[in-house]
Amino acid sequence: MNNKCLFERLGGRLTLEKVHKKFYDDIYADPTLSVWFKGVDQEHIEEQQTDFMQKAMGGDPIYTGQAPGMAHRHMFITEEHFQRRHILLEKAIKEYVHDEELIQKWLKIDRSFKAIICKSSIDDCEKANQTQEILAYDLNGKKIAS
Repeated sequence: MNNKCLFERLGGRLTLEKVHKKFYDDIYADPTLSVWFKGVDQEHIEEQQTDFMQKAMGGDPIYTGQAPGMAHRHMFITEEHFQRRHILLEKAIKEYVHDEELIQKWLKIDRSFKAIICKSSIDDCEKANQTQEILAYDLNGKKIAS
C-alpha cells in the first residue's frame, strides 16, 4: 500500500499546474465553455483550481476561495456542460499523468462536485447579491434569458 496522498503520488503542485494550464487553455478556446469565463483572468482561475485540487488531493490546504457550491450558485451549469468540461479535464490529465489508477482517482474527485455545481433548472440559480447576474448559456455558448 502506498501511504503517499494522491497529491504526492501525482507529482505534487507542478503536475497540477501543468494539467490546469492545458485544461484552461482548452476551456478558453472552447465555444461552449469559454463563455463562462468572460472577464476572468485565466492565470487566476488556473491558480485557484490548482490550490483547490491540491487540498482535495491531500496536499497543503492553501485554497482561500469559495466552496464550489457557493462559487457556482449563480450559474446554470447543466449535466451536458459538466460532461464537456470533464472530457477536457480528462484529456489534460492524460497528457501529463500516465498511471490509469491516478487518472481515475483525480476524475472521481472532480465528479464528486457535480451534484453541487449542476442544476436541473435556471430557477435553481441564486444570486450572491442584488447586482450579480444569473449566468445561463446553451451548448452553443449563446446566452439564455433568465
